[in-house]
Amino acid sequence: MTVIYGLLLLNVLVFIHELGHFFCAKLCSVAVESFSIGMGPVLFHREISGTDWRISLFPIGGYCGMKGEKNASEEDEFILHDADSLYGTRPAFRTAIGFAGPFCNLLFALVAYSVIAWVGYSYYAAGNTITLATDVYPGMHSAAADAGLLSGDRVLRIGDKEISDFSDLYAQVAVNPDTDLDFEVQRGEEILHFSVHTDFDKSSGTGKIGVVSDASSVQKKESVRYPFLPGLFHGARETVNTVSLTFKGISLLFKGASVTESVSGPARITTMLGGTAKAGFAENFRTGICSVLEFMALISVSLFIMNLLPIPILDGYLVLTSLVETFFKVRVSPKVRVVVQYVGFALIALLFAIAMTGDIKYFIGVLVKK
Repeated sequence: MTVIYGLLLLNVLVFIHELGHFFCAKLCSVAVESFSIGMGPVLFHREISGTDWRISLFPIGGYCGMKGEKNASEEDEFILHDADSLYGTRPAFRTAIGFAGPFCNLLFALVAYSVIAWVGYSYYAAGNTITLATDVYPGMHSAAADAGLLSGDRVLRIGDKEISDFSDLYAQVAVNPDTDLDFEVQRGEEILHFSVHTDFDKSSGTGKIGVVSDASSVQKKESVRYPFLPGLFHGARETVNTVSLTFKGISLLFKGASVTESVSGPARITTMLGGTAKAGFAENFRTGICSVLEFMALISVSLFIMNLLPIPILDGYLVLTSLVETFFKVRVSPKVRVVVQYVGFALIALLFAIAMTGDIKYFIGVLVKK
């Protein structure tokens, strides 16, 4: 059931993405010949208002097939395209159509984070008192110990972020690997300040300082519940923060983070998404909804960014070439388009292979632990 839940939720995000292309194409008077949930052989289809709506065999992915897309790879020199085809419409319209899919993913993230802010959720978290990892696991490096922190210190702030529990501490440290962080801690009656240089855990691409939480301090807490407008602003803030953190995570791949560990493929994402749904709803309905929405928002932001990369066969390439045509009046010829599409397929296949390698290692690790 975990996999089924994950597939259903993942396909919701794909459906939202493709629906963005669909509605924008319609607004731009571009004919949509087919719309499929899933990939591969068609299991069921029905034509409605000129569009062949399909459910396909493999429940990962989907597509919005617009008139004229296949013509883009013909090797003949420029052919005349119908006004209602993708490459027959204005370049500005093509830019909008290409951007609409990723934009809908970003919009979903904003709505999801807003709903979380409105509904609220319960969670368990340890307090902000730390124990040095060296006191529990002798021989383990602790950047906190190097900086002068001691077991029993209460972390009050990291930079300008207030730390109320251990999850706050983890969130700040994890996204700042190999960085100097200013810690404000309480030791007895004293308020002390330390500069801690975080370690860079290349296997996970996260920062660590070598501290553990006090298990006896774990308490059930309730998140803040916002009214409508403040919740909407909070959702927008969280969306911007997630976009920023995603870019930061991508940059860490160029600093030595393990690609196979840090990049998740469809199998791992599906399992994690399904597992999040089961665990969240096991707690209570509100927590289940918020857990699922938060994970879906993270994936949705990733889809927004990844699809806008200027790689052939991704939306970003259509946006880029359309912008070039709009401002420089230069159009990519069909012959060049064929070549770059092959390059695009190769890059995507390489990324997919890396992600699947990471997934296989992850599941082998899970089986070994069992």
